Amino acid sequence: MAGDADELEVSLYDKRTFKAKLIGKDPSTDLALIKIEAKDLPFIQLANSDEIKVGQWVVAVGNPFNLESTVTAGIVSAKGRSININTDKAPIEAFIQTDAAVNPGNSGGALVNLEGQLVGINSAIASPTGSFAGYSFAVPSNLVDKIVADLRKFGVAQRAFLGAKIRTVDGSFAKEKDLNVNQGVWVEEVNDGAAAAAAGLENGDVITAINGIAVADSPALIEQIGRHRPGDKVSLTYLRNGKERSTVAILKNASGNTGEVTQTSSSLGMAALGADFKALSNDELDRINLSHGVQVEKLREGKLKKAGVEEGFVIIRLNNQPVSSEDDIERILNENDGNGLLIEGKYKGDDRMTYLGLGL
Repeated sequence: MAGDADELEVSLYDKRTFKAKLIGKDPSTDLALIKIEAKDLPFIQLANSDEIKVGQWVVAVGNPFNLESTVTAGIVSAKGRSININTDKAPIEAFIQTDAAVNPGNSGGALVNLEGQLVGINSAIASPTGSFAGYSFAVPSNLVDKIVADLRKFGVAQRAFLGAKIRTVDGSFAKEKDLNVNQGVWVEEVNDGAAAAAAGLENGDVITAINGIAVADSPALIEQIGRHRPGDKVSLTYLRNGKERSTVAILKNASGNTGEVTQTSSSLGMAALGADFKALSNDELDRINLSHGVQVEKLREGKLKKAGVEEGFVIIRLNNQPVSSEDDIERILNENDGNGLLIEGKYKGDDRMTYLGLGL
C-alpha cells in the first residue's frame, strides 16, 4: 500500500503530476491518506453505502494494466462480504462485492453510483489467475469516510473494539444451539474488562443490531464497530434465551481503555514487522537450551517475512537486548526511534544462530 512506498506521485486526468505526502495509513482496512499541494481541484461526493442495494448499477474507475482512466460497469452482487484477504492482525472486511471488471491497477480507484457519488474504494478481486474473474470488492464509503477523518486528524485510525470472540449465526448453527433466529452474531466469549462485559453481554447472546442497523453476520458487526472511535457509545440489540434485549456499550481501544490512539514509533514498528508473537514457557525454553526468547507464531506481510523469517523462529535479542515478551519487543522498538533493528535468534531443533538486520 501507499504507506510502504519510498516516494508517492499522483497523476491527474489532465496529465499534471504531483509529489504526494503520506498523512497516515490503516492496515486494518488497507487504506491510506495522501496529500498533494494543488488548488481548485474537483472532488467527489460520498454516498451512504448503507443504502446501496444488491442489483444496483455501479461504475469502477481506475488504471488497470497501466491503461489510464478506465471505466467499467456492473451491479452490486453482495454486501458485507469477507474474503480473508487482509493480513492485518485485526482486519475490517465487509466489502461491497460487484461484477464490474477490476484488475491490477484498479486498487484505490473509485466505485461510484449512477449519480457519480462514491460508494466504495476498489480494493481486491477474487481470481485464480490474478486477473478479473467475475468478482471485485470495494471498501464501503461510510467506512472510508471515518478512516479518512481519523487519518487527517490523528495520523492513525482510532480503532474501537467491543471485546468479544464472535461468530456468524447461520441455519445449521442455529439448529445446533437451538436458536430461534437464523442470522446474527453469536457471542462465543466475552473478554474480561472489555466494552462487551461492561455492557452486560454474556456468552451465548446473539447480537442482531447496532444503533438500529441490523447485523446479519460477523463482518457486518465488525464494520459497524469499526466506524466508531474509542469512547463512543453504541446501542446493542441482542437476544438472550430467545428474548430481545438492548444495552449500551462504551467502546475501548486495543489497550482496553477509551483514550486516543497515538501514532508511536513502537506501534508503527510492530505493524511493520508483520507478526504475532508468543512468549515461551520455562519448559519450552529448557527444551531448546535458552533462558529467554519470543517465538514468531504467525506471519503476515511485513519486514520479517520479507527478510525470510519463518513461523516458529525464536527471537532471542533485539539490538543486543534480551527479549522475553511482546512488551519487550515493543519497548525496544520505542527506544529505537526508527533506526535499524538487529535481530538475533534461532529455530527450534537448530543450534545455529541467525542474525538479521532490518530497516524500519
